[in-house]
Amino acid sequence: MSACWRGSWKWRSTYRMTKPLNAKHALVTGGGSGIGAAIAARLAALGARVTLVGRSAEKITAMAAELGAPARAHVCDITDEAAVSALFASLGPVDILVNNAGAAQSAPFHKTGDDLWRTMMAVNLDGPFYCARAALPAMRKAGWGRIITVASTAGITGYAYVAAYCAAKHGVVGMTRALALETARDGITANCLCPGYTQTDLVAETIDNIVAKTGRTPEEAYQELAKTNPQGRLVQPGEVAAAAAWLCLPGSDAITGQAIAIAGGEVL
Repeated sequence: MSACWRGSWKWRSTYRMTKPLNAKHALVTGGGSGIGAAIAARLAALGARVTLVGRSAEKITAMAAELGAPARAHVCDITDEAAVSALFASLGPVDILVNNAGAAQSAPFHKTGDDLWRTMMAVNLDGPFYCARAALPAMRKAGWGRIITVASTAGITGYAYVAAYCAAKHGVVGMTRALALETARDGITANCLCPGYTQTDLVAETIDNIVAKTGRTPEEAYQELAKTNPQGRLVQPGEVAAAAAWLCLPGSDAITGQAIAIAGGEVL
């Protein structure tokens, strides 16, 4: 057995016996269901103290109870800058920020009204900006931090009928790349995860809309979404959570400023 392999085996054995995120405080927005809940559960399993943030008290409270102590739930509208600032001030330092809260609405470009446009920008771009700005001072002081934003393949490529959503997700990818460069020497990394269609409540709503507008069956609507993935399926929330956890673990320090597609090869 080579010295290199022996060292790798020893590290892996130690890793299995420890909680590598012990003493880390992770805040997950939109943590009550879907991708956010899966990420929260994965980080908690690795030892992080998790704070779940969302607009639905019922969902985040139930998820916090499922995770057990010391998980906490806080109701906050991330599109409200004052509310975000007050939340972070009350919680103390956040080591890991997961910007997961998001929303998707569709309309043809010429029918995209101002309200739809502003809603997509507020939830998908303004919110992550407010949260990252609030988390940054404590991360810089600690000399360590992880900022992970769940974007979408829509942040890398274009899709018809979701111009506002695509614009917001492209915006958050650009914001993250700029932030990564500004924090590159501070022990902080900033990355985006860009899932394709993922089996969540949000996609279930999309399937319902397809059924309502086209008369297709739910199975036909599902297949319409699944065929965009070369693997012929929807991404699972746990797959996104695994990528988020990797970005927080030892050995990922050089990964920053990236938009990582989790889409079965849809975006190359």
